[in-house]
Amino acid sequence: MLQETIDEIAARLGASATLEDRSFQLLAYGAQSGDIDEVRQESILRRRATPEVRAYFEGYGIAAARGPVRIPADAALGVLARVCVPLRHNDVTYGYLWLLDDGTLGDDALASVAPLVARAAAMLAQEARRRQDLGGNLRGLFSSDAEERSWALSRLDLPGPVAAIAVRGSLDRVAALWALPRAVLADPGVVGEGESLVALLAPAGQARETACRVQAMYGTAAGVGGARGEPAQAWRSWREAVSALKVADRVPALAPVASWPDLGVYRTLARLPRDALRELAEETAALARDPEVARTVEEYLDRAGHVQQTAAALGVHRQTLYYRLAKAGRITGRDLDDGADRLLVHLSLKAARLL
Repeated sequence: MLQETIDEIAARLGASATLEDRSFQLLAYGAQSGDIDEVRQESILRRRATPEVRAYFEGYGIAAARGPVRIPADAALGVLARVCVPLRHNDVTYGYLWLLDDGTLGDDALASVAPLVARAAAMLAQEARRRQDLGGNLRGLFSSDAEERSWALSRLDLPGPVAAIAVRGSLDRVAALWALPRAVLADPGVVGEGESLVALLAPAGQARETACRVQAMYGTAAGVGGARGEPAQAWRSWREAVSALKVADRVPALAPVASWPDLGVYRTLARLPRDALRELAEETAALARDPEVARTVEEYLDRAGHVQQTAAALGVHRQTLYYRLAKAGRITGRDLDDGADRLLVHLSLKAARLL
């Protein structure tokens, strides 16, 4: 057990010890010995390090280090001097052992706990492999076939609520999905909308952060589905995640990570078949020949017809705005003072974005 291992390390060295995974999520910690700094305290209370602290530690090359790394104190970050021992197994870093150093942690002392460090690294590697195997069940869990979903669910022990995440992969990048928090399942080869996507299932509270991390790994786009209290309903969240990804791909204001609950009218439009989207977009296709007018109309409708706000956003005089809106009316044959016409034009412009 990791807790027993960390307790033994802390006792042998007489030092405050914590053990975190590669994503800086706290896995175990030993009894406090001597002074405590803000970083250790926050890690224990909040179960993970802040982005600023992570960046500080990673700046010392701990991810690639093959042995203990001594990190000096930093008063501004509330960091006392410590030793970081990377937990490596088969030349892969799976986590970190952190030891507060009051100056007594010499190389011989660190060498004396090397077998315990190796044991902890092996346990983390085994856990990572188990998660990888479980991740393969996401294809069944997200399937449209009820029997496949039932079979996959029987192989997974998932507490709710959960949320699905769809990320567009990249042939130019290999993402370290194994370094994600332990509660996250991932499969880089799930099919959605006729293409292979990176699929993830995360605790609902971690979904947005996880999506942002994986999107950054690939440099593409990501969609997050709505939360589901029961993992058996995760397939619905997956469908929403795929639709949200489509929106993130095509609507800059919602990129690069789009969440289904935040999509507004795009939630409805993303569900439409492509032929229906194309038919709706055709209503304002003529505006595409005059991008300036098209943008003006969309800005105007996005602001509920507020002339002063629209003119300010576009940086034009109100008379210029009126001229462009009148021109749009002539081009489309629609009256922007009429509620039904206004709604149709607005939806048509949004549909065109998804195409």
